[in-house]
Amino acid sequence: MNSKVLMVLRFLLAIMLLVFGANKFLHFLPQPEMSADAGAFFGGLMSTKTLTLVAVVEIVTGLALIFNKYAALMSIILMSISVNALLFHLSLDTANIGPAIALLVLNIVMLYNYKDSYKDLLKG
Repeated sequence: MNSKVLMVLRFLLAIMLLVFGANKFLHFLPQPEMSADAGAFFGGLMSTKTLTLVAVVEIVTGLALIFNKYAALMSIILMSISVNALLFHLSLDTANIGPAIALLVLNIVMLYNYKDSYKDLLKG
């Protein structure tokens, strides 16, 4: 893929992560309507401070992608959040699945972008 396209996608993912990560602390975006089950699950994540950890990982990953430092490592760590966000929306909140799909697709693109960084990890 063209390096300029990858750079644009990297910045797009970084901005998305910074906005959604900061929103978990500052609450500047309106909360979408959720089902009772999704709200209960989301409330459990908030009460156990799991969402605080998710927000920190999103913000740190966004900064890593912007500065292109440790971005390969943070893209791997972000994959767990991407998959869990998609599974949450698939099972409990399908109406708001768009950003979760975008997050997963952009994360996969970043993993592919940094594939050379993972060669030593994947040696058999």
